[in-house]
Amino acid sequence: MAMPTDIKIIDCMLGIPEAEDRSDWFAAFRPLIRDEQTLKQFSMPAQYMFKDIPQAGGVDDFVKWTVEQMDRFNVERALVGWNASATSYRAKEKHGNRFFFDLPCDPNKGMEEVRRIKRIHAEVGLSAISIFPAGTFPQIPINHKYMFPLYACAEELGLPVLLNVGIPGPRIPMEAQKVEHLDEICWFFPNLKIVMRHGAEPWEALAVKLMLKWPNLYYSTSAFAPKHYPKAIIDFANTRGAEKIIYAGYFPMGLSLERIFGDMVNVPFKDEVWPKFLRENAINVFNLK
Repeated sequence: MAMPTDIKIIDCMLGIPEAEDRSDWFAAFRPLIRDEQTLKQFSMPAQYMFKDIPQAGGVDDFVKWTVEQMDRFNVERALVGWNASATSYRAKEKHGNRFFFDLPCDPNKGMEEVRRIKRIHAEVGLSAISIFPAGTFPQIPINHKYMFPLYACAEELGLPVLLNVGIPGPRIPMEAQKVEHLDEICWFFPNLKIVMRHGAEPWEALAVKLMLKWPNLYYSTSAFAPKHYPKAIIDFANTRGAEKIIYAGYFPMGLSLERIFGDMVNVPFKDEVWPKFLRENAINVFNLK
């Protein structure tokens, strides 16, 4: 049951810093934040939940630095958010074999956003789109009508949708991310692959029930140190859900790779689960073949 050391890992949530200042992480939902501690003291929106947040002080080339960190921990490829910056283009041009991209999307923008998805997919070759329902402004629930054009676009393009689910880390309301909202979307879009992000807590048992029910619903472990993976998720991976649980980290947004892989050795996955969790499920869901 020990974590194997010979698997080339695919990380389905990793970031490439744009600068040492990370205030841009707040930009989309800053109007929702009301508490002074978050606004005046935090360097990342959910800082109260994390300790020893990785820093990249004195780095001249953040792309090179990120690849070096990946190499240290046998991470062959990583899914990162595309933001059309110089950093994104450099990552694709210099290390296109190491990175694949999701596009963070805003359902409030309607068909303008649909056109943007299609344009960037044609240019870059996206592997997914991503939506932070509680972090949109105004907030848009998972099953709200404004979401449907994005879901339809993703299905048309053959792209999975990454959705934050469960209570959000930042101090903003949770209603938009209730796991129960997924049931309607999976029913209406049976061919759309949906990957849950950020835990689904405190509804992780419901997340398991929905994955049993819907063939194209998956779960990634993003933003959780392995010691905090929900027991319901580990049990599901070890029984009927080995093809449904995908490794995703949170480096450097909140967790170091040292912390992630230092904890990972103690996760009680069965031997046959590890290759699927660390690599094979990502290849299947994100069409990396």
